[in-house]
Amino acid sequence: MYNRYVLSRRRTGFGDSLWSLAAAWRYAQRTARTLAVDWRGSCYLDQPFTNAFPVFFEPIKDIAGVPFICDNQVNEFSFPGPFFPNWWNKPAIECVYRPDAQVFRERDELDELFQAQDDVEANTVVCDACLMWRCDEEAERQIFCSVKPRAEIQARIDAIYQEHFYGYSAIGVHVRHGNGEDVMDHAPYWADPDLAVHQVCTAINAAKALPHPKPVRVILCTDSARVLDQVSSRFPDLLTIPKSFRADQSGPLHSADLGVEGGISALVEMYLLGLCDTVIRFPPTSAFTRYARLSVPRVIEFDLNDPSRLVVIERSSTNTAS
Repeated sequence: MYNRYVLSRRRTGFGDSLWSLAAAWRYAQRTARTLAVDWRGSCYLDQPFTNAFPVFFEPIKDIAGVPFICDNQVNEFSFPGPFFPNWWNKPAIECVYRPDAQVFRERDELDELFQAQDDVEANTVVCDACLMWRCDEEAERQIFCSVKPRAEIQARIDAIYQEHFYGYSAIGVHVRHGNGEDVMDHAPYWADPDLAVHQVCTAINAAKALPHPKPVRVILCTDSARVLDQVSSRFPDLLTIPKSFRADQSGPLHSADLGVEGGISALVEMYLLGLCDTVIRFPPTSAFTRYARLSVPRVIEFDLNDPSRLVVIERSSTNTAS
């Protein structure tokens, strides 16, 4: 095991966490460091000192030759300094509270470091910020290839696929609503909620009209019971996976309020979307469907500048449809 480290810390949804892990892995690979994942304080758990990674994913010792620490030994492990970004060289008690401005500053410092294809003298590089778009697709694919849901979660995914997907051309629809949270980059897509739902329904009809080798089945994954009701009323044969929703406008599904089962439900939907033949991403800025974006043959996204236009992505080509 290398004696220098990259520490990937995230407490967010699985899409963000895995994409950020891919960026950290790429840097660890390039600089011959051990990669450690620290998902304590995860939004999917109410146990602040439990590393969420082994709760949801199979244990692994390396990722394509990069040594990997992924269990609760992060509670006792003493990562060696000095650290990068410089914030982490402060006394531990002073690092507890990091204002948002500091998190964004560290994101930009890490982005600059990764883009420079350089290394730093620090023994431990701490990646505690959203690092989406900070690595190449090959790194993302490597993470999704190497990181596997726990066997019991994978068994649930397989059972649902066999019962509801097998023998069909599956159209997966992901609608990230937010349910009252600050959706940040997704907000422009929800500027007009009625138009947003109309766009989703238009995309479903467009997807169903495309050539399919088998009978079509549509599955909807969303974080909003209201969106589920609105879309289901227009497509009565829509398939959904039973799960718990939070009350209207009370916040996202990635919440410790839903317990471990909330995280399992998220993983089940994430990986089922990756098994579809066509996936509709609304908004396309959501990291939750990044796995599907990399693996599904056909993806339908939305042109924010022209809401009437859909963007159809077929593996190595991009087309637009009005």
